[in-house]
Amino acid sequence: MPELPEVQTTVNGLNRTIKDKKIVDISTTYNSPFYKNKEEIKNPKYFKIFRKKVTGQKILRAERRAKNILIHLSGGETILIHMKMTGHFVYDKLNYPFSRLDFTLDNKKHLVLSDMRKFAKVTLVKTVDLEKSLHLKHLGPEPLDPSFQLKDFSLQLKKRPGGKIKQVLMDQSLISGIGNIYSDEILWRAGVHPLSHINRIPEKHLRAMFKATKETLKKGINFGGDSMSDYRNIKGRRGKFQDHHRAYQKHRTKCSKKGCSGVLEKMRIGGRSAHFCPVHQKLFK
Repeated sequence: MPELPEVQTTVNGLNRTIKDKKIVDISTTYNSPFYKNKEEIKNPKYFKIFRKKVTGQKILRAERRAKNILIHLSGGETILIHMKMTGHFVYDKLNYPFSRLDFTLDNKKHLVLSDMRKFAKVTLVKTVDLEKSLHLKHLGPEPLDPSFQLKDFSLQLKKRPGGKIKQVLMDQSLISGIGNIYSDEILWRAGVHPLSHINRIPEKHLRAMFKATKETLKKGINFGGDSMSDYRNIKGRRGKFQDHHRAYQKHRTKCSKKGCSGVLEKMRIGGRSAHFCPVHQKLFK
């Protein structure tokens, strides 16, 4: 699933390509009886409403909130997209694989949502109501916001004092945007075992995690996101963060931390995989 760096990379690409363009038509191949009566475009009745409201609108800008893409329109509404497991946007790519949603723009180019497994969410929300909407109101602070400092990071984590740090880092109600890949990388860099309990982690390791969080997420954006799975950028190209993994999917390989003799391992925590070094990542329990 695309995490904060992949979503931010997509948003950056959208602002370079579709900002100030007008939407002249929309089509979709989504159609699921499971979404009957739901306000998502997979419901054909809702898609008709969506299409009518969005067609003719000018795209003001795109932004990110957690793992959501927000495309703000001139009519006072915002298209909200969560790309889920396999979704990604591409611009000006004809016959792109797994195209599910197609925006025709006034420059005769197309913005397409590719979604192999059809899990992505697309809906429309009044822009003024975004933060209190069901989609966003539960979300925690943004870790790359300049105002988000160590005291905020510690406060959010300590809301789950007995929680395992791997799961807590991925809890979107505490801190937004971190998922499986980046939590592994953050904990590897900070030297904290994924099973460590929040209330047992020393202050110096909390500081290390805070620093690693900022640095790792920024690095993910700088490398254009992680394309180990399905993610592609707006040009249909792979990101490069997967070439710089130190933990995620590196089990059974020698730890790359200087001076560490560990061999990385893999375990399941709360139904999710965790990759870690049993030597330099300390367990606080």
